[in-house]
Amino acid sequence: MKYIPILLIFAMATLFSSCNSPSPKKPGSGESIKPKASVQTPVFNADSAYRMVAKQVAFGPRVPNTKAHDKCATFLIAKLKSVCQDVTIQKNTVKAWNGAILHFQNIIASWKPGTNNRIFLCSHWDSRPYADHDTDPKLHRKPVDAANDGASGVGVLLEVARQLSITTPVIGVDIILFDVEDYGPPEDEKNNLGNTEEFWGQGAQYWAQNPHKPDYYAKFGILLDMVGAPNATFLVEGFSNYYAPNIVKHVWETASRIGYSNYFIYDNGPQITDDHVPINRIKGIPTIDLIHLDKSSPTGFYPYWHTTKDNMASIDKATLLAVGQTLLTVIYEDQ
Repeated sequence: MKYIPILLIFAMATLFSSCNSPSPKKPGSGESIKPKASVQTPVFNADSAYRMVAKQVAFGPRVPNTKAHDKCATFLIAKLKSVCQDVTIQKNTVKAWNGAILHFQNIIASWKPGTNNRIFLCSHWDSRPYADHDTDPKLHRKPVDAANDGASGVGVLLEVARQLSITTPVIGVDIILFDVEDYGPPEDEKNNLGNTEEFWGQGAQYWAQNPHKPDYYAKFGILLDMVGAPNATFLVEGFSNYYAPNIVKHVWETASRIGYSNYFIYDNGPQITDDHVPINRIKGIPTIDLIHLDKSSPTGFYPYWHTTKDNMASIDKATLLAVGQTLLTVIYEDQ
């Protein structure tokens, strides 16, 4: 996960601003989206989502240009094709911070592809090649399992996809799995490179410039990033609140209404340059980032972010359930 424009210090979160960083405002300041009454929402299966996280991690770190990455792509494509008739694969290459050419695949599954009355859900499926925030400097160039930072969001979306195949929603839905999100420069290199924002979220950048359908439109999008840790806290990420405050308000109010306000904390977090930023800026679709932000962590993120401890031991089914059930409620209450 992510490029951090400024060292993340929560005491200064409300001061984050630059030519590319809009000023923060009170979370959820847009108009509310009213839920529809008398809608039967499927029940999210956290055990299924957990198995999907574990399956990805079992391949090993899914770093681009590795066998584990290729094997995981084959699995994800097959899994989505088993529950969806319309699956698109975007294959291309991008240049990494160090000049390496990275082969990537964005994977998109679409339900009711012919309608513009639709939303999309997304997450990244690749792994960070560097454990550059590990407490042991000797591990800083070791790839990470990325159980939470990547696999958790994909696991939730695979279970959502299974539910969509059982109960067709009224609206159209796209599930987008972005590649090459986490191949930004390691921490000890970035100061020598200047602005490195272009090297993060490259799969999302590509899709925003080249959507899988030239005239693609969605009402809004929701990005998942690090959504599986025990007692996760999802504060309101700053760019989400700038570009899509009504969607922020809708999702957080939905989560609270169905009993998950202890996860969805209605409070300002910092602005994080994640996959949703190029989608908002380039494609113009209001998209929010559902991301674990932790005020007690030195980095401001999930405590094991970009470390060798981001493994299955840090995945909790209760958190997967809170996120997955909230997403299903948003989907099936939307007409």
